[in-house]
Amino acid sequence: MTITISIDCMGGDHGPAVTIPAALSFLQHYPESELILVGLEDVVRAELRKCKAEHNPRLSVVHASEMVEMDDPLEVALRKKKDSSMRVAIELVKDGKAAACVSAGNTGALMAISRYVLKTMPGVDRPAICSMLPNQKGTPTYMLDLGANVDCEPHHLHQFAIMGAVLVSALEGKDKPSIGLLNVGTEDIKGNEVVKATAKLLQDDHARGKLNFYGNVEGNDIFKGTTDIVVCDGFVGNVTLKAAEGIGRLVKHTLTKEFKRSPLTMLAALLGRGALKRFGDTFNPSRYNGGSLLGLRGLVIKSHGGADAVAFEWAIKRSFDAAKYNVQAQLATMIAELMPSTAPGDQ
Repeated sequence: MTITISIDCMGGDHGPAVTIPAALSFLQHYPESELILVGLEDVVRAELRKCKAEHNPRLSVVHASEMVEMDDPLEVALRKKKDSSMRVAIELVKDGKAAACVSAGNTGALMAISRYVLKTMPGVDRPAICSMLPNQKGTPTYMLDLGANVDCEPHHLHQFAIMGAVLVSALEGKDKPSIGLLNVGTEDIKGNEVVKATAKLLQDDHARGKLNFYGNVEGNDIFKGTTDIVVCDGFVGNVTLKAAEGIGRLVKHTLTKEFKRSPLTMLAALLGRGALKRFGDTFNPSRYNGGSLLGLRGLVIKSHGGADAVAFEWAIKRSFDAAKYNVQAQLATMIAELMPSTAPGDQ
């Protein structure tokens, strides 16, 4: 089965200079895929010519006359740029012409436009961004929310846990993945009132056999792999994600510097190049690029704005896998089964 993905080529810090080479590389690795490149047609086609790929039969170009800048206010992105590459790419998902959309554009704008165009699933108040982080077990830790919702109520975090469980179950083949609630300690008395109330909701679900709630976890548990999923609000999640990426780059930079210090250390690096490559792959932030916007009536994947071509290709792969494993249908089914019929707050 061919899976078609729409790409917001103009989004991110680098635009077509990154998104198009990434798209072309992805097509080489996944012959069962087709891509729709959305953006200023002249610019997109010029980049395709530069890459000698203007006649690729598995690529099509859809013109969009505007682009959402990284610093555009939400009002401008949502109300005034109705023909932006971001919006057109999302509309292709709504119209059924693409199974998923990938964008490295302004996170707030992407969430707002996706929510406006695609709408949320029944029972979902706020979509959340979910992505992966490495752990010492060699399996990913899924974490959400990573920046879409800075201020949350207990029922929002509860919904994030449900959506995360469905995603991990679909992608990793785990019947009931374990869920940890990020806190300043593992004891029940720790944390603010929102976290305590969320824990009670998740404990009730666990008692009924609906979810596999492990309990409170701390920041180091993310990288231990204590649970399959870690739930938190978007403020904490985004800070954690950026800090982890920074540490990964710091470790890589420090190791490279030390191994170049002398001929002896360079020889040691040569002898251990296999282990060093595996180490670098594990801690390379590019491999974990691509966060799923969960809770929408369509698949949207958010790439980091500063992603290079390698990282953006990983984001495309995330969208491909989500479509391939029919995550959207599983989300709809499981959310309908697990989500409370009513929730306080945003209704």
